Amino acid sequence: MPSAGPVSLTLIMVVTGIVYLRGCLHSSLPAWRAASFFLGLFFVWVAAASPVASFDDRMLTAHMIQHLLLMTFAPPLIWLGEPVRALLRQKQHQPLPDGRGSEADRSRGREEVVYANFRETALASASRSTWIQKFGRVLGNPAFCWLSAAAALVAWHVPALLRLGMHSHAWHLVEHASFLVTGLLFWWPVVQPWPSVVRWPRWSMLLYLFLATLPCDVLSGLLVFSDRIAYPMYLSMPQTGLSVLEDQQCAGALMWTCVTVVFVVAGTILSVHLLSVQTPSEIRSAQRDPRAIAAI
Repeated sequence: MPSAGPVSLTLIMVVTGIVYLRGCLHSSLPAWRAASFFLGLFFVWVAAASPVASFDDRMLTAHMIQHLLLMTFAPPLIWLGEPVRALLRQKQHQPLPDGRGSEADRSRGREEVVYANFRETALASASRSTWIQKFGRVLGNPAFCWLSAAAALVAWHVPALLRLGMHSHAWHLVEHASFLVTGLLFWWPVVQPWPSVVRWPRWSMLLYLFLATLPCDVLSGLLVFSDRIAYPMYLSMPQTGLSVLEDQQCAGALMWTCVTVVFVVAGTILSVHLLSVQTPSEIRSAQRDPRAIAAI
């Protein structure tokens, strides 16, 4: 019987998918973007609410699979799905003239127009707010995005914090949330989903990705090549076919391989895109999205 936590998370993701699909059907987003978003959402579900999640307190490898899905695989797929554009492009029903349609239809039309006007007013007000602009600039700064992801990676693999997450349901949720949030932050300047603003030159994202491999390399190297058990709490867990040391080495090798492959693929795509831009005007066009959120 699934616990309340996975059931709640599953319902949240189902609702998120329905809202996204509703907006996607009434926008010009291509099908591959929708497929990317739903694949990213599926990875989040696998990490946080599927049977895989029940093994993370028995195997470090299962914990590493969760970490990789939430930080490395799901975020870029979600951003490629342009979720902000889809969520803001919800279908709006115009109110029917008096005497046409049922009263319920006319009432629903009036309510949706009121909601649309409220949304546009709220977005316009938010875009003019000084503190929201400053907060957005901090969140969108690649240095902040990189440091937040590196901090989450290192912190949650400290044995004391990992033990805390294993023994406390609340802290376990915080751990997963921090992996996903910092993963989304990390991939934001790389993918540049709408309506992001380019802070650094696009070529700098190659260095950004390379430097991001260093904390992963150090941590995975310690797990793979150490002959000491880094997380003794797994010694008291039921055996799953691997010794605790073998499980630790498998987890480290998995992180090393997956992060390297994903970052190389992302860097290759960026390089091809940069090399395909021939003129300075095209470079500026590729780095700038003239559309603003207030235009929605």
